[in-house]
Amino acid sequence: MKAIWHDLECGSYTADLLFWRTLAQHIGDPILDIGAGTGRTSLELAREGHSVTAIDLDDELLEALRDRVGELDVATLVADARAFWLGESFPLVIMPMQTVQLLGGPSGRAAFLECARFHLEPGGVLAIAIADELELFEAADAALGPLPDVCERDGVVYSSRPVAVRADGDGFVLERRRETVTTDGELTVEQDLIHLDRLDADTLEAEARDAGLRAASRMEIEPTEDYVGSTVVMLRG
Repeated sequence: MKAIWHDLECGSYTADLLFWRTLAQHIGDPILDIGAGTGRTSLELAREGHSVTAIDLDDELLEALRDRVGELDVATLVADARAFWLGESFPLVIMPMQTVQLLGGPSGRAAFLECARFHLEPGGVLAIAIADELELFEAADAALGPLPDVCERDGVVYSSRPVAVRADGDGFVLERRRETVTTDGELTVEQDLIHLDRLDADTLEAEARDAGLRAASRMEIEPTEDYVGSTVVMLRG
């Protein structure tokens, strides 16, 4: 079930894929994808001929990725981005889709940056996507909010509608209304809340310096009709 929701809510985002493909072509293999989920980015890079190691905290999401790998060169590992050790280094480490803002604030990011630095080849690139500002909204009437994402699996219909983005002290809360309609017409409704830490590029670069990394450059990913834009902060080991 987690994999279905992840695919539904994140899988259709493609605005950043050209950037990750271009970066991978420029820097080379192997690539470490942190917070890989069901493989949105890992599989895209592997289809381009790259060797990818995909890690995520949730094995159910990685199981969906493994089901899709086929002959592609993708290895998976269940691991926390704040505490992992692979025993190898990479010229390119990526963390797409604001995953860094799910790590629990400065202490979580510091732990992640230390792990990432240990896994970077000398002069390697760590590329991290962040959303520093989100447009706040609250749809008191769900019919007035953004359109839902909808899919069907084995006759069951899944629908996920964003209903609010709220400021929440040190970050933002994203609320979605998830609905499931079974083959016999039974409707189930649940609320999904995600907290994103507030983070800007200057802060991330300063934290990276404390972890022994140096700022390299930034790249802007433009927003789409359905997804916010992001800044990719690139750091070197």
